[in-house]
Amino acid sequence: MHFVLRERPRAALRNLEVCFAELTDAERVELLNRHFEALGASLAEMALGWFAPIDRLRKLIRVEGREHLERAHREGNGIILYTAHFTCLEIGISILGDLGPRCTAMYRPQRNAMVDTMLRRGRQRVIQESIPRDNVRALVRSLRNNATVVYLPDHAYGGSNSELLPFFGEPALTTTATSKLAKLSGATVLAYFFRRLPDDSGYVVNIAPPLPDFPSDDPITDTRRLVAQLEDYIRVAPEQYLWTYRRFKGRPASYPDIYGTG
Repeated sequence: MHFVLRERPRAALRNLEVCFAELTDAERVELLNRHFEALGASLAEMALGWFAPIDRLRKLIRVEGREHLERAHREGNGIILYTAHFTCLEIGISILGDLGPRCTAMYRPQRNAMVDTMLRRGRQRVIQESIPRDNVRALVRSLRNNATVVYLPDHAYGGSNSELLPFFGEPALTTTATSKLAKLSGATVLAYFFRRLPDDSGYVVNIAPPLPDFPSDDPITDTRRLVAQLEDYIRVAPEQYLWTYRRFKGRPASYPDIYGTG
C-alpha cells in the first residue's frame, strides 16, 4: 500500500510530524509503516464487513458501551453516532444492524463511480438510507423518526459551519455541524469508535456515554469537546487512523501549507 498510493505516504508522514511532534523521526517512520500495514488490512476488513455472516461478526467484534446506545434508542429522539475515518471503518459499521433498527448514514459521493457503487452495495445490508451530506432537512427528518445516523465529520470542510479548531494542537478546518444538528433535532450524540485488537484476535467497538450538557449554546466549544474525544481514541491505536488524508488542507493563506514542497 505504501508504494501503490504514491503521494499518500508523504501526506501521512507530514500529518504524523504535526500531530506527534514528541516522537523521534525513527518512531514516526515506524508508525507510518504500521499505518500502511493497517491500510492493507483494511481491504480484507472491507470484504469481511460486507459479506461475513452476522454470527461470525458477533464472534469477532466486542461491543463496549452497548447500554448507552440502547438507552438512547429508548428515549426516541434519534441518535448521531459521532465517528471517524479509521482504517477498519467497514468492520466498525458492520455490526450496527445487530445493535438497533433504522441505520442511516450521511454520505459523500465518491469521484470514482465504480468505488461509489461498491461502497453503497457493500453497506446496504446495514445502512438503510444514505443521505447526501448537504441535505440537512432529510437528516433532521430521519433523526426525528428515531433513526441512528452514522456521522463522520473529521475531514476538512469549508462553509458557514466550519471553524479553524485545533486537531492535535494544529489549526484545522473543522465542521461544527454535529452540535448544531443535535440542537436542531434533539438527537443524542454518542462517540462511536472502533479498532483492531493488538493481537489481531478481533475488534472492539467503543460506544461512549453522551457528553454532559451537550449540545450547548456554543457549537465551537461543543466541537472542541468532540475532537478531544477523537484525539484520545486515536492515541490508543494511532496507526489505525486515516493519516493519508490531508487533514490540514484548505486553511487561509496566512497559515503555512503543511503539504507544500517548500
